[in-house]
Amino acid sequence: MAVSVGVIVANIYYIQPLLAELAREFHLTVAAAGAVAMLMQVGTAFGMLFFVPLGDTHERRALVTRLVLASSVALALFASARNVWWLAAAGVMVGALGATVHVIVPFAAHLAPERQRGRVLGFVFSGLLFGILLARAFSGFVGARLGWRAVFWMAAVMMLALAALLRTQLPQSEPEVNLSWAALVRSAAGLLRRHYVLREASLQGALFFAAFSAFWTTLAFRLETPPFHYGSTVAGLFGLVGAAGAAGAPIVGHFADKRGPRRAVLLALIVAVAAFLVMGFAGATLIGLIAGVVILDLGVQSGHVANQTRIYALDASARSRLNMVYMVSYFIGGALGSYFGALAWHLAGWWGVCGFGLAMMVPAMALVLRREPA
Repeated sequence: MAVSVGVIVANIYYIQPLLAELAREFHLTVAAAGAVAMLMQVGTAFGMLFFVPLGDTHERRALVTRLVLASSVALALFASARNVWWLAAAGVMVGALGATVHVIVPFAAHLAPERQRGRVLGFVFSGLLFGILLARAFSGFVGARLGWRAVFWMAAVMMLALAALLRTQLPQSEPEVNLSWAALVRSAAGLLRRHYVLREASLQGALFFAAFSAFWTTLAFRLETPPFHYGSTVAGLFGLVGAAGAAGAPIVGHFADKRGPRRAVLLALIVAVAAFLVMGFAGATLIGLIAGVVILDLGVQSGHVANQTRIYALDASARSRLNMVYMVSYFIGGALGSYFGALAWHLAGWWGVCGFGLAMMVPAMALVLRREPA
């Protein structure tokens, strides 16, 4: 499951080191290129809404396999785009089917023993974050040598291979409830009204991911400017640097199991604030950027694991719907972060991006410091 979520989620993030190349080929401004990345994450939010709740009502192995096969088709359409409208529409499709990850994650939570759930989720999320970070390294390297289209053709082939693997290796898992899709969505709205923890975690997740996406969307443009003058290969290699942060996910999950996930969220926020301060004050040096990437990825990953540990404890029969609410909020935050991060870069340069990231942490910190209602 950890490998699968990494390979699937990578489809959404291949684009980030390639944005400068896409901007040149399709004659886009920086803000317009950021909008293409934003639309991919908007698509993921739609995928959360339409596909993720089905994990509570459909046999999960078959559902995941079909969604992965559809991802292969969407990636092929993206790779063959001939104009920006085609590119945008295919990007929405790729993003929507990237939500398959969040059918698998509740599946893992369902299989895990309760006292080890945080650790198991941390392990699976290590795979997810490694997928996000290594996707950037892969796409930057391949894109610099074979062009951006080759990246997405290769991804389409990988989805075909993964579908075969999942069909043979995942266990069957029958649903716990029998509801229509509309009833599922209505019941998810009821869960949001009923559980303060779900509302708090969803908003925090959106703010974390907005800051994270703002940084990664603009990194390729930062690295093209003085004093760096680097291309997509180096932008992608920063994904390998950030992988050090992913290694901390099981540790964070264990901390959440022992000390409580809300404390883990507070610690994650402090780490993320430190990351943006480091990148703001030392971001004109390669060492400063590298340190910031490691710290930021650790902080965001920590907050994500801790928040999902919190929500999966709310209702065992509704984990896919709980995940849907959380992840729709998460990717709406990411989509807005991609757009406003690019806009902040255009208006105020690198400090504009770091300032945006810090601004996202302020309300998130206020939420976690507030006393949780009984």
